[in-house]
Amino acid sequence: MSEQKSQEEYIRRIHKVQDYIEHHIGQPLSIEELSDAAGFSKYHFSRIFQGMLHESLAHYVNRIRMENALFLLAHRKDKNMTDIAYELGYTDSAVFSRAFKNYYGTSPREYRKEYSKNCKDFFLLSEYNKNTAKKEWAGNPFPVTGKITITNLDEKQVAYVRHTGTYETLAKEYVNLIQTLFAYAKKQHLIVDGENWWLAMYHDNPEFGEESQFRTSLCLTVPKDIRIQEDGILGVMKLEGGLYAVGHFRIQQEQYSDAWNYMYQEWITVSGYVPRNYCPFEVYRNDVHADESHIHELDIYVPIEPIHF
Repeated sequence: MSEQKSQEEYIRRIHKVQDYIEHHIGQPLSIEELSDAAGFSKYHFSRIFQGMLHESLAHYVNRIRMENALFLLAHRKDKNMTDIAYELGYTDSAVFSRAFKNYYGTSPREYRKEYSKNCKDFFLLSEYNKNTAKKEWAGNPFPVTGKITITNLDEKQVAYVRHTGTYETLAKEYVNLIQTLFAYAKKQHLIVDGENWWLAMYHDNPEFGEESQFRTSLCLTVPKDIRIQEDGILGVMKLEGGLYAVGHFRIQQEQYSDAWNYMYQEWITVSGYVPRNYCPFEVYRNDVHADESHIHELDIYVPIEPIHF
């Protein structure tokens, strides 16, 4: 195996265990379980993980839990400390509170109180084109609106390539990543006329995550009866089914931030729903380069559940 192929295989396995952690964050997650998910020996896995990501396995799992905790404390007022503790895999609220205070230096109750008191200034939920978005935001709170529908989505199989880093570096590498995704999908005969969705999934919340660690998966849905071969370039994961709010937009490139903010700040606050703790994603519905006006037709999927008072 060449050096490049070997490195690609290691990256694929690290992405695999990241996906596993994301989907099992409410479980204890032993070293045996995680090393098995990655396909490495448990005696070497921790060193391999740290060598690849420059972050220890324990710190990574704890960071993902803590970032999820921030989101739940800030935006899920219907959940008490015990609910959040169990959702994140802690045995009780006291253990969760100690872990949170050790990480952030304040208790979860204090954080929730302070967030509620100080969140009068809206946060721009999407970091795309943030300079343009903030300028427009000052004069026009919702320069973009869209039609919102509610759908119960079936679980989907996706092939993906992943980027880790800021949205600025993602923008620079985007074309190459998309070309890679489609080239390898075509090689495996994964493209079925009229049946594939092309989408971007955002694994980390920009309000709470570390910008240099943002994970973005560029994905192609593939019919379930077609087997995807993980080849060191393409990864395979499930897109979670369930209830989603879907925003249908026709926008210019610089208006992505506005579309996301419309959904999270204008629509969802009066909808009777709250965000479910899963990744949102964008589905691209047209070939922008074939449109003379360069209009982007996209659907933004936000996982939701009914709010309980």
